[in-house]
Amino acid sequence: MQYFIGIDGGGTKTHLLCVNGENTTIGESFGGNSNFLMNGVETVSETIYNLINDFITQHKIPYPALCSVVIGTTGAGRVSDAQKLEKGVIEKFAQNNITLNDFRVVSDARIALETAFPGVSGAILIAGTGSIMFGKTASGEILRVGGFGRFLGDEGSGFKIGQRGLRAVCKALDGRGEDTLIRELVAEKHDLRDVQGLITAVYSGGFDIASTAPLVIEAAEKGDAAAIQILEEESDNLLEHIAAMKKKFAGEQLKLSLVGSTLTKPNRYSDLFKAKLSEKHPDVILQQTDLPPVMGAVYMAQEKK
Repeated sequence: MQYFIGIDGGGTKTHLLCVNGENTTIGESFGGNSNFLMNGVETVSETIYNLINDFITQHKIPYPALCSVVIGTTGAGRVSDAQKLEKGVIEKFAQNNITLNDFRVVSDARIALETAFPGVSGAILIAGTGSIMFGKTASGEILRVGGFGRFLGDEGSGFKIGQRGLRAVCKALDGRGEDTLIRELVAEKHDLRDVQGLITAVYSGGFDIASTAPLVIEAAEKGDAAAIQILEEESDNLLEHIAAMKKKFAGEQLKLSLVGSTLTKPNRYSDLFKAKLSEKHPDVILQQTDLPPVMGAVYMAQEKK
């Protein structure tokens, strides 16, 4: 019997799912953080080794029968970084006299794309803490728009909305801008009521700027002008991603799945974006999935059948 393992690696937990050659689920398991850019290749390689080896041992699966393992994880967006983790994990298994038939590292966005559109064309727009768009054409070509990070990009993301909300608060506090309900909401949630407190919180490194995004959305829902403007402009920025991806698809039908709580949960921002999408790109088909991201990794592992 053949076996395939898919792994969804995140900043808080790592999810393993195993199926056999008949596509029957053997089981799942969970491990610790697998963000190797933050925790280091050696530490994360150990985490992945233990997760796989414990599962294989528990279910009495011989390693030669394990055809493929694919992990999609945070920080693997660049091929050079993904290769570092691949090498680290393969070496860790080799230290224990184990050879994996096939082990691949891809980005978490890549397995999210395969989860939404297994074996068919489509695109995902991720707008969580950051923003990026991935597409897959009918010929299997993988396309990308955005994903330049918080310094160069992340337009339309929770980080960018939160950052702009805090900028509006700063301007209100020192008189360069009109007062905004965002200021009151930030004060209530974070107990940040003056310029010095806000500066200290943000530049200490421990403040989650993206956590301000829900406050901006709440302020917009209550009619705050500054918040409404932020959501209008950031939703337009996401539409630019759609327009760019449509060009890359070169006339091919674009099916789209939204990823990230900023867009998937009902709120003024997601409603605004979807309304604009329908108006400006009526040919784009929204198609959501309830499957967990780990399924995309399983699908990619099964390509080695």
